[in-house]
Amino acid sequence: MNLWLLVERKSFFKGGVHPKLRIEFYEELVSHIHEKYPQITIHAFSAIELDYIAKISKISLKEVLQRLKDKGLSSIPGAGAEILSDRVRDIIAPKKHDSHVWIDVHRQAHQLGIKSTATMMFGSVETNEEIIEHWNLVRNLQDETGGFRAFIMWSFQSKYTQLAEEIPDIEKPSSNRYLRLLAVARLFLDNVDNIQSSWVTQGPYIGQMALKFGANDLGSTMMEENVVKSAGAGYRMAKNEMVHLIQDIGETAAIRNTAYETLEIFA
Repeated sequence: MNLWLLVERKSFFKGGVHPKLRIEFYEELVSHIHEKYPQITIHAFSAIELDYIAKISKISLKEVLQRLKDKGLSSIPGAGAEILSDRVRDIIAPKKHDSHVWIDVHRQAHQLGIKSTATMMFGSVETNEEIIEHWNLVRNLQDETGGFRAFIMWSFQSKYTQLAEEIPDIEKPSSNRYLRLLAVARLFLDNVDNIQSSWVTQGPYIGQMALKFGANDLGSTMMEENVVKSAGAGYRMAKNEMVHLIQDIGETAAIRNTAYETLEIFA
């Protein structure tokens, strides 16, 4: 079995919502990248951004997705899922849309042939039952559309966050819990082909162990990451280190593209 390690030639960006920018701005942005760098796969715009672009532009979500696809958008990330439980979202992300909106954005993207990833951030205020609720929503949509390429799970990084100040008893989830949840996710989401290891939040060693707990993807090297870094996590790895981690556990390392097609296998 090949264990993938690197997404090549991918432009992955998300930048929140802007009160004035409408669909024309984003069309121009995507078109510029696609035309100037056609070798780059554009994997961009969270469900929250797409939903907001539709509202501020006074057009349907379907039109937003189609127009961006026509300009070169290839796929969208799973950002903003957090925990797909409205009780949890009302506490940790009250300004983000409800769970059914996140699901609907990805459903409509899949129906237009735009693939996506699914994510989950655990370790804040959710219960075990709400984690299962999250997995079940992802699994059901995957049964319906087959549009999720991968599932990525990471733990809440509480350092420097307002939520940690408001709820002092929140503790950073242990690596043990991360690995156990990852293993259950692999069993529960048997209709999602790829599970990504979150070495960015867990570090290289646990990232490597995750490959023995159900993950088959180390993700990618990154030029810049500011979200989890601002919350206290700042792990970095070069390609050679990622190859070593995979080969060290007796597996075959390979470079993939955004569509999970193998580009190069390391002997």
